[in-house]
Amino acid sequence: MEQLVVASEALASGALTRQQLRMGYVQLHRDIYAPRELGLTARDRALAAWLWSRREATLVGNSAAAMHGTKWISADEPAELARSRFTAATGIIVRSGTIAGDELCVRRGIPCTTAARTAYDIGRFMLPDKSIARIDALLNATGCLVGDVEEIAGRHSKARGIRRLRAALDLVDGGAESPQETRLRLIMVRGGLPRVATQIPVAGDRGRIVRRIDMGWPEWMVGVEYDGEQHWTNSRAYEDDIDRLEFLAAKRWLIVRVSSRHMRTPNEVVRRARDALQSRGWSPRLH
Repeated sequence: MEQLVVASEALASGALTRQQLRMGYVQLHRDIYAPRELGLTARDRALAAWLWSRREATLVGNSAAAMHGTKWISADEPAELARSRFTAATGIIVRSGTIAGDELCVRRGIPCTTAARTAYDIGRFMLPDKSIARIDALLNATGCLVGDVEEIAGRHSKARGIRRLRAALDLVDGGAESPQETRLRLIMVRGGLPRVATQIPVAGDRGRIVRRIDMGWPEWMVGVEYDGEQHWTNSRAYEDDIDRLEFLAAKRWLIVRVSSRHMRTPNEVVRRARDALQSRGWSPRLH
């Protein structure tokens, strides 16, 4: 992040010459440049937008989420600002609306909305499934709770997008560790299965937690695991999976393994999970 430069300041101080700026940097916004070789991140985009605002604006939405350490935010997504005297520019969205003092914080020296306020804004402005995955990742990164977001929503009950936010919060779970896990969880819920628990702890013989299951139903000892590409292409990960599954089987857990290919046919994923649940005594008639 520190590699971004305000061109007018760098030239005035002598830190860069015009030739160095022209040859070694690319322009992101008016007066804001980045080294040509820099692989930009969402945090870089957030900082660039803040510098563009002459260090006056507050980071909100995806930009605030990036500053809070949220994973899976693409650098191609627009930066989001509020409390800026400048109107939007290419790659920058300027939001309006009231932000209370206790909904603000500072991250890396930059004013941002708190995690709860950030989730509130994301849920109002993003499309539902994408917002659920983004809020999942934000809560996972920060430890913020759904109740904290609901408290913010209660303050602004007539705000634009509040119904969309509340619908998203009904499905949010900070236990998801990737967008794929969020999507898999939503497939289960929308397939008519009981709501899953996430990051289910499993104790070893001495009572210490030694494993966690992505999601599942502890009541029936059925778990669901998303297997990313590394489970098949990395020999160490593959070997660890063998040990893990043997351990869980010894603890009487029945594990449904799901890959990205499986998720192309969500009805089949639901069928497999339903069959596993029914083999352990679950009945849809009772739930």
